[in-house]
Amino acid sequence: MTERALRLGTRRSKLAMAQSGHVADAVRQLTGRPVELVEITTYGDVSREHLAQIGGTGVFVAALRDALLAGEVDFAVHSLKDLPTTQHPELVIAAIPRREDPRDVLVARAGLTLDTLPQGARIGTGSPRRTAQLNAYARSHGLTIETVPIRGNIDTRVGYVRSGELDAVVLAAAGLNRIGGTEELTGSLSLDHLSVDAVLPAPGQGALAIECVASDADLVAALAELDDPHTRAAVTAERSLLAALEAGCSAPVGALADQLAEDSGRGQIVTEMRLRGVVGTTDGSTLVQLSTTGPVPASYDEAMELGRELADEMLAKGAAGLMGERAL
Repeated sequence: MTERALRLGTRRSKLAMAQSGHVADAVRQLTGRPVELVEITTYGDVSREHLAQIGGTGVFVAALRDALLAGEVDFAVHSLKDLPTTQHPELVIAAIPRREDPRDVLVARAGLTLDTLPQGARIGTGSPRRTAQLNAYARSHGLTIETVPIRGNIDTRVGYVRSGELDAVVLAAAGLNRIGGTEELTGSLSLDHLSVDAVLPAPGQGALAIECVASDADLVAALAELDDPHTRAAVTAERSLLAALEAGCSAPVGALADQLAEDSGRGQIVTEMRLRGVVGTTDGSTLVQLSTTGPVPASYDEAMELGRELADEMLAKGAAGLMGERAL
């Protein structure tokens, strides 16, 4: 007798479907069971308001979690950066697969890069984090830019550049890679992967979270095979920083944890983890940007502590006053 198909809950967007399709293929290979995608519309998909106005945190997640708790789907795939930092008591992130490129990418009119933007360039982004760092970059380079709030899927955002309405938009490199859009854009438009020294990504950017009901021990154990411990340690530290700043995913906070390696003569050996964080005003006039380096976390608690320590340092430097969402 054939086992029933596992039902994977996913948002309907082209990117979400691509992400979930990759996970479905991996779960099929892993379990030998069929996997069917169940499309779910979230509040964040139907609302036309800007993310900062509708709260940002959890707007792409709640409907998927409701479906999990109601038994309508067996597991769900989220972009990790969309997940609230507080874990739901009845659900578990069973796996965080290996992370895609965490950087942001500037998709611009042909020939343009961040370094060659003209005075008065119009750059589209719906992210206060990107807005803050782009404006700070412009200020430090004597450049005047206009950041224009936009929403929509990748095709819609790139369309603003194709039509000439905007000079550039900023997207997550991981999203472009997952839908195979990089090759399609090259030629008619320019792609400039932004250095994390200029623009730190959102905490968890480029990583996926595979979530299921905590009480389904067999499924939790099966999905855990897809977990990448290096990615989990890094994003746990980043999200701990975000949580300790008491900020939501639409706050102007960037963070990235990366592992530092040295050549042992027999190849690269990872020695430490560096966590960088930034908080800024959206006009770019004030940034608090700090980093810390320590041993690679060997446990969840150690990764959480790394994030909390850096958050404490940032708060001591005035980070709290730069975030509109901070709960005082």
